[in-house]
Amino acid sequence: MNTWETAYNALVDLADYKDNALGLFALGLRFGLDDLSSIGIDAVTDGSDDKKLDIVYINPEEEYAVVGQCYYSSKDKLAAPSNKASDLNTGLAWLLQRKIDEVPSRIKSAAVNLRQSIKDGTIKHIYLWYVHNLPESHHVEDELITVQQTSEALLKREYPEFKGYVSYKEVGSNVLREWYEDCKTPILISETVSFKTGGGYEINGNGWTSFSTAIQARDLARLYKKHKTKIFSANIRDYLGSRKSDSNINNGIKRTVESEPADFWAFNNGLTVLTHSYLASDRSVEVKGLSIVNGAQTTGAIGSLSKLPDAKAMVQARFIAVDTSSDFLIENIIRYNNSQNKVEAADFRSTDKIQKRLKEEFNYIPDAEYEGGRRGSTSDVIRRRPNLLGSYTVGQALAAFHGDPITAYNKKAGIWINNKTYDKLFNENTKAAHIVCCYSLVRAIEQKKKQLQTKSSLTRDDEQILDFLRQRGAIFLTTYAFSYCLETILDRSVPNLFRISFGANCSPFQAISNWQTVIDVLIPFVEHLNPAIVKGLKNTTEIEQAIRTFNSLAKSTRTFNATVFDKFKAKVEAP
Repeated sequence: MNTWETAYNALVDLADYKDNALGLFALGLRFGLDDLSSIGIDAVTDGSDDKKLDIVYINPEEEYAVVGQCYYSSKDKLAAPSNKASDLNTGLAWLLQRKIDEVPSRIKSAAVNLRQSIKDGTIKHIYLWYVHNLPESHHVEDELITVQQTSEALLKREYPEFKGYVSYKEVGSNVLREWYEDCKTPILISETVSFKTGGGYEINGNGWTSFSTAIQARDLARLYKKHKTKIFSANIRDYLGSRKSDSNINNGIKRTVESEPADFWAFNNGLTVLTHSYLASDRSVEVKGLSIVNGAQTTGAIGSLSKLPDAKAMVQARFIAVDTSSDFLIENIIRYNNSQNKVEAADFRSTDKIQKRLKEEFNYIPDAEYEGGRRGSTSDVIRRRPNLLGSYTVGQALAAFHGDPITAYNKKAGIWINNKTYDKLFNENTKAAHIVCCYSLVRAIEQKKKQLQTKSSLTRDDEQILDFLRQRGAIFLTTYAFSYCLETILDRSVPNLFRISFGANCSPFQAISNWQTVIDVLIPFVEHLNPAIVKGLKNTTEIEQAIRTFNSLAKSTRTFNATVFDKFKAKVEAP
């Protein structure tokens, strides 16, 4: 029987995180995050000086942060210990209130980044979680209510500019089961919803029936405001937000529905909605359960308006009732509804020619699976895919390797959304073998950090390296440092970084091993990158200065490390 426990135990790549692996698993279920092992490198703070914090996950792109305690019991108990919930009070005080110079290095970078994100207004929702594998209890809830109230008071006092909200959640066995079951069904909204219409027509097919009509945009707005992204449970993409730019399709939708409501129906492609069943009449359609499989951007743009659209604004909609046990039929409905038309917003890349070519190239690379452009989803969390190179991590690795660690760390979704950034990293020069090279460097640096974290006794130098690698974004800054040093390492010019690889037959696992010897030689110099990251990874000038210093140190040791560098050079292909 497939249960959340079975899915969790299959995630062997999270084993190093111990109790905190359950927190990462919960993050994946709740927010559809892929590559949880890499996320854990930054998000997990657990240790002797963690100040009662186990996880601090900050996602300014989607405007939320998760601060949590984690507990895993090997024995059946009635409830989790409530004191670990109350410990969050201590952690939040250190995270948000104490003088930054007093905050321990293990959580200092999290504190710097979270405080700055709150001040910048890029964090709108702070989730306070207590994650465990036991039944939920009112004792824990009472403690979490107090934590929420305390944190709200702290934010009001210390960050008066914060306009978001704080919520608490006891994520116990029942919640984990609920979230896991949600991952397995494409329709999460199970309630009956009624829409006003002006009539419509019905078409039937093999295993499905459909009603096509027009609904009021204001009904769609109400639905989004109530359920948010849960209404996109069967969609490949969630709503990606809008920016005040003429090139941004979502901002265009908002402007059109506000300024030309009577013509909106003619300007917009409309929606496709998956439902369990529907009942149509001349004036309305009543649907039982729904998920929008095409039209997330339209829905999110309309739903995020400050006021409801004019009643004249109508949206074309077709409701498709299908047996949700028919996985193949549902999969095809979702796939074809998201590939028939050109997606104008640069948010959906898996069908473009570059990604198609890369996926074909990856077919010949051992022990590697690549989906190219597909965003992570909750379904990935419940399917163990050890050889998968996650799209987000691939984009981050390419960005860092090619000199942009700021984007790599702070804008991992933006890499796929922004045309200029995407075209810079994914173009005719980008080959699967090069992706493996970049991706494996990130992984090798992550492994070095894990190695130091689990080492029983650290030297003074080890402690300095680990202190640096604990900082948010350090993995990607270090990735850039090593790629910048390639001419020094290879002892020749590298006119085109895209041509660097270990060959088309090198697996990611072998590529990681190739990088490890070079990392061992140069990693002691990473403390000289500190000026670029100690206040957050955001200043290009400071980054370039630190990178040049790092390279100078690498040059000074080239002769001494010639044997290691030359062995590495023999494995590199750069035609």
